[in-house]
Amino acid sequence: MSEVDKSTQPKKSSKPKAKKPSRSQLRSASRSFALQAIYQWHMNRDAINEIEAQFAVDHDLATCDKVYFRELLQGVTANKSKLDDLFEALLDRSLAELDPIELTILRIGSFELSERLDIPYRVVINESVELAKSFGATESHKYVNGILDKLAQRIRREEIAARREK
Repeated sequence: MSEVDKSTQPKKSSKPKAKKPSRSQLRSASRSFALQAIYQWHMNRDAINEIEAQFAVDHDLATCDKVYFRELLQGVTANKSKLDDLFEALLDRSLAELDPIELTILRIGSFELSERLDIPYRVVINESVELAKSFGATESHKYVNGILDKLAQRIRREEIAARREK
C-alpha cells in the first residue's frame, strides 16, 4: 500500500470506546456520593444545599444519577429522626456509639427500604453492604447486613413473603 493509501484509511483508536454506565451503576455511584455528602452533613452540620453545590463542583456527578443523589441527600437528612427510629431498636448499642459511616449507611438503607418500594429489598441491602465494604470498618458490612435484613423483615414483609413463594 502506498503512503497515500494509508492516509485515507480510518485510524483505529488505541482506547476502546467507553460503555455508557447502566442505570444500576449510576444508582450505585449516587449512593456512594450521597454517603459522602450525608457523612459530611453529619460531621459538620453544613447546610444541605451548600453540600450539594460543593459536590457538584468537586465531583464528576455525570457518573451518577444526579436526581437520585439529590433524593437520597434531601430525603435522608430531612427524615433523619424517622429513619433512626426505624432501626434503633434493632441495634446492640446506642446511635451515639455507632461509627458515623455505619450510621449514615443505615440511614440510606432505611430510607430506601421505607421510601423507595420500587427498589427490591435485596438490592437495597446489597448496595448498603457494598458501601460498608468500601467506606466502613473491616467487619462493618456484616453489621449493616444484619440490621437492614431485620428491618426489611419488618418493612417489606409482603415482598419477602412473595419472593419465598416463588
